[in-house]
Amino acid sequence: MDFFTYHDFTMYTKGAAYLLMAATLLGILGFWLFLTERDEDKLIK
Repeated sequence: MDFFTYHDFTMYTKGAAYLLMAATLLGILGFWLFLTERDEDKLIK
């Protein structure tokens, strides 16, 4: 990977950081839903 200018490097790392943040957010959301999921039929009995 060749970076010819500082701007090329910062745009590449900024894009990678946004992808990592989105993946982390989706992972935390999925984990939260997994932890808080309950079977409604078991709560009624």
